[in-house]
Amino acid sequence: MNDVQMLTVAVLHVVRAHLGRLVPSEAVSTEVRDRGAVSLEQVLWFVAAGVSVAVIAAILWGRIRTEANNPITTPTAP
Repeated sequence: MNDVQMLTVAVLHVVRAHLGRLVPSEAVSTEVRDRGAVSLEQVLWFVAAGVSVAVIAAILWGRIRTEANNPITTPTAP
């Protein structure tokens, strides 16, 4: 990111922060505001992703161990 882009992003963040203060908090509906709740579906997706990473890591680790236990063949001159 060059300097002009960084300055533009910074200005947009400042403007958004000031505009957010102009709207009273009572006017913002609770349905619109994210309250940070986590749904069961999100938890299950997170667990599924963790399990898949663990399975792939176990497969890779098993292959690495198998290859590491193989004897090294020393090269010979022709």
